[in-house]
Order: sequence, then structure tokens, then C-alpha cells
Amino acid sequence: MNQQELKEYLDFKSEEFNNAAFIIDDTISIPHLFSKKEDIESIGLIMATISWGQRKTIIKNGHQLVDLMGHSPFDFIMNASSKDLDSFHFVHRTFNTDDLRFFILGLRSIYEKSNNGLEEAFNTGKSMGERIYFFRQAMLETAHDKRSEKHISNPLSGSASKRINMYLRWMVRNDNKGVDFGIWSGISPSELYIPLDVHTGNVARKLGLIKRKANDWKALEELMVVVRNFDPKDPCKYDYALFGLGVTGEI
Repeated sequence: MNQQELKEYLDFKSEEFNNAAFIIDDTISIPHLFSKKEDIESIGLIMATISWGQRKTIIKNGHQLVDLMGHSPFDFIMNASSKDLDSFHFVHRTFNTDDLRFFILGLRSIYEKSNNGLEEAFNTGKSMGERIYFFRQAMLETAHDKRSEKHISNPLSGSASKRINMYLRWMVRNDNKGVDFGIWSGISPSELYIPLDVHTGNVARKLGLIKRKANDWKALEELMVVVRNFDPKDPCKYDYALFGLGVTGEI
């Protein structure tokens, strides 16, 4: 395929997968249980953070997390007592109870300091990499075990930051397709980065979108040059195409 044909193909595949049916078997189904902005963005961040492994297991653990929070994530984050935080148990792969407590207290601190909720924590920095870095720094101001730091990636150290980029897609994109929420306005969809992991990376390489072998921030920058050329206003829509082509095995 030439570049125009490839663009048309990816446009078609983005449309095919970017619809309400996508939600059912995806991690985004958990924040879709809620309508309040603060509930969506807070549980969304934690769900994006634990989004690795089998999707059925992620979703199952997400429902457990919602139960643990009394089906009111934001209220629990802001008002859970020390006794409450010491009484629960949660594990998803290497994300454990101590990590969850850290995330709850880190989010509480951010909300207490901000006028515009969690969104404000991503409003510092000129580039997306800097925005993610400064959010990470804001979270790490809360007392934590060193091991918990691995759950908040740092693009300035080369990480592709797949899970945070996926979370930002959820919060920022608003294309009226019913999948992404579009509840944040401080970041433009044109600034978003595709959540790059081994699966989307492999599809992107097969399509000739990237050449770099590592799934790191440099490979992501390489990918974004191409997809921003395809759609400068909404390059992250191509995440649906790459993800869907990988899941179906078409590529």
C-alpha cells in the first residue's frame, strides 16, 4: 500500500473498532460504570494503571475494586479513613494493596491541592512527555514504597508510557462514538500519543509505520509523525485500528 491507501485503510479500521461494542470487553468498561467526572477520572487512572495481562482478569479485578470503594470511587479516595485503608486487600499481578493505598493517597493529595481536579496535574509542561513527567512527580510527593514508582512510567526516561497515554485518550478524546469520555479540555486531542505496547508495536511495524525495534518513547515519536500526518487533529484515533488489527489477527 502507498501512504494514501494506508491512511484510508487505517481510517476504515478506526471506524470499525471505535464504537460502543468496543467497551464491553475492554478496561474502559469500568469507568463507564460512572457518570460523575471525578469518579470517571479517578477510577479510570487506577484501571489504566493495572491494564496489563488478560482483559477478562483486569475487568474482574476492576469490579472488585469498585466494590471495595463502595461504588463511589471519588468519595472513597477523598474520605476513606486510615482504618478503611488498612482493612482492604487488593492484588492485580504486581500491583498490590500497598500500591493501591499509595494511589488513593496520591490522588487525594492532588485533588486537595487543585482547583480543576486530576486534569490540572497534567497541565504542566510543554510536551506530552513533560505533562506525564510532572503528573508523576505530583503523585510521588505522597509517601510511598520505592517499588510503587514502577507503576507510574516516566517518558523522559524513555518509557512509551502506554497506560498513561491510554488513560489520556480516555479523558481527552470526544468524537461522539461513546467510547472515550472527552471530559478534559486542557489537552487537545492533537497532542495525544497512541498507547504503544508490544501488540500495537508489532502491527505498526508490519504496516511500515515504524522501524525502531524497541517499544519505547522514541518508537512512539516515530509512529506519531506518521499518524499525525494522516490526521493532525485526532491522531490517536488510529489506536483503535492498530489495536483491533492485532486482536483480530488480521495483521
